[in-house]
Amino acid sequence: MNLIDIAGRLRDEVDVLSFAAPVAYVYNPLDYAWPAQEAYLRRFGGGRPQVVLLGMNPGPFGMAQTGVPFGDVGMVREWLGIEAAVGRPQREHPKRPVTGFACPRREVSGQRLWGWAQARFPTPERFFAQFFVANYCPLAFLEEGGRNRTPDALPKVEREPLFAACDRALRATVEALAPAYVVGIGQFAADRAAAALGGLEVTVGRILHPSPASPAANRGWARQAEEGLRELGVSLPDRAGTA
Repeated sequence: MNLIDIAGRLRDEVDVLSFAAPVAYVYNPLDYAWPAQEAYLRRFGGGRPQVVLLGMNPGPFGMAQTGVPFGDVGMVREWLGIEAAVGRPQREHPKRPVTGFACPRREVSGQRLWGWAQARFPTPERFFAQFFVANYCPLAFLEEGGRNRTPDALPKVEREPLFAACDRALRATVEALAPAYVVGIGQFAADRAAAALGGLEVTVGRILHPSPASPAANRGWARQAEEGLRELGVSLPDRAGTA
């Protein structure tokens, strides 16, 4: 099964799930931003990367707008070369509208992640020859006041069916790509990877999440992420793009 099929199956599986208060709005960019997600997978998801970098779930100004993991609008358009029509969620929070590639807000985590990739690799193709970036959960959850709610904060009765679908998709993705490493961007993603990938010949690790809410990430995230990758045994090219 290729990554487009895996994403389509995950999209359909999570669409039928329901979530109660304090979750008031659920955004599934695999639905309304599918053309951009499909373009990302079609262009960059057909290789055999050494490392899968795994995020948690869409940010309101990242993948929720562009359909691409850590999908800061500027980085997706200008470095990844992806721009596509983006629709709207069925129910949309007035404080968190989806305007797609017209979104004026930048996504700091995405700027940091893709900005690091751009600085370290001469082209997106060179980056994706070694790395692939995915999110564990495709859904974004918003409370009535507009506050983001992360998947780990959901009650057990809601987490279990959601995580089961996401585990299946992650395992299928890793089986398709056959990486040597799956590296969680943050502890949650690392823990879910460890739970989902038991029995597969893959090393699971963790690097710091680039969120601006993390004081550590605000003290040189790229340097710390590279240190974490090297500790796992991942070699990186120099900034001229040579090994």
